[in-house]
Amino acid sequence: MKTYLMSFAVITILFFTLVFQTLAANKPPEKGEQLPVMTLPIPKNPEERTYLGLSGSGSFKIQQIKAKVVIIEIFSMYCPYCQKDAPGVNELYRLIENNPETKNKIKLIGIGAGNSSYEVEVFKKTYNVPFPLFPDKDFTIHKACGEVRTPYFMVVKLNDDGTHQIVHTQLGEYPGAQPFFELVLKVSGLK
Repeated sequence: MKTYLMSFAVITILFFTLVFQTLAANKPPEKGEQLPVMTLPIPKNPEERTYLGLSGSGSFKIQQIKAKVVIIEIFSMYCPYCQKDAPGVNELYRLIENNPETKNKIKLIGIGAGNSSYEVEVFKKTYNVPFPLFPDKDFTIHKACGEVRTPYFMVVKLNDDGTHQIVHTQLGEYPGAQPFFELVLKVSGLK
């Protein structure tokens, strides 16, 4: 009986250890943390490559984007909130690009959770998205980001020494272009 209880206790401890490790591994990135590894294809579109400060072909990591701050939107073409927010996020892009203080310092990208290249292109054309969008057909990035709901925003500060830090995360509730722009300036230290 004692052996049975001891075995049961060990199995129970192992089970809960595995459950808690799995839950911890699936949490969204938080302020102060580094991004999970995200490998994206270098855009074929030359304007998008120039916008991101990239050249050649192959793949890149977020830290290679030539900017001080990168705003990442995890979206899905099937998400009604992403569709509703698309014009406002486009306006955020225009605010950044039309401001000489932020034009080359803040970059915006979108990652389509579960979306193929075709689906990302449909979203881009339907909503006239002016910034680069990337497919995540197999949910690799989405899973690495804790399987967040969409839209999910991450503001990442890129440091001169090659390190980076998440300075803001936000699920939904897009407040509009101007308030979000002000928030990005504040949390990134660009203001």
